[in-house]
Amino acid sequence: MSDRRIPLHLQISQVLRQRIETGVYAVGEQLPSEHQLMEQFQVSRITIRRAIHNLVHQGLASAQHGRGVFVKNQCKWVYSLSSLLIFFEEDMKRQGVQSAICHLEFQEVSPPPRVQEILGSDLACFQSKILLLDGIPAILDKSYILLELGRQFANELKTAMTFPTLERNGIHISKIEASLECTRADQQLSEHLAVPLGEPLLVYCYTAYDQYQRSLVYGSAPSRADLLTYAVTINR
Repeated sequence: MSDRRIPLHLQISQVLRQRIETGVYAVGEQLPSEHQLMEQFQVSRITIRRAIHNLVHQGLASAQHGRGVFVKNQCKWVYSLSSLLIFFEEDMKRQGVQSAICHLEFQEVSPPPRVQEILGSDLACFQSKILLLDGIPAILDKSYILLELGRQFANELKTAMTFPTLERNGIHISKIEASLECTRADQQLSEHLAVPLGEPLLVYCYTAYDQYQRSLVYGSAPSRADLLTYAVTINR
């Protein structure tokens, strides 16, 4: 823990995270007490509390009042790409996962040239939102929406998932072109998804079309690879 560029509490939470991931602290096991961690890392109580808060925020541990902090079961959630009829929110619900949205930004912009070409317009509505799964920040969704749709459904889009919102308003999604990429967390992704800088992330890139092959939405959604996996079924 000698990197002075990274706050102490982040360095400590990363050490504890590595111990959890390597099995030093097993699922269901209680983490050392605040006092024990203070002695171990030679830091203040507030620094240890912030480090523990990071672990809880990342979904790695749970704080139980009067008992302590315990390692959580690190099960992954699966999003199936095989059916266009099932959107993300519904797929998570079927797995017993409660999804929610933290709205960050919604505005009219001039998108990058490639997005202008895809949407056929030099203006679009840009939105960014954090998708929470069981209260844990799992995905940062950034998308460009066809200007007329963004203007018409702005209020709903700020509080709900994009595709179900369009479907509820009679805008039917008939095709989604998607690809998966890899990236590493920059400062923004690190803050929004509660992961260390440089953490590997999966990026779901997508373009949605209506029944007239009109492109409606273009977006990319970096997600935590430790929480979410994408699956597809291919029939011959």
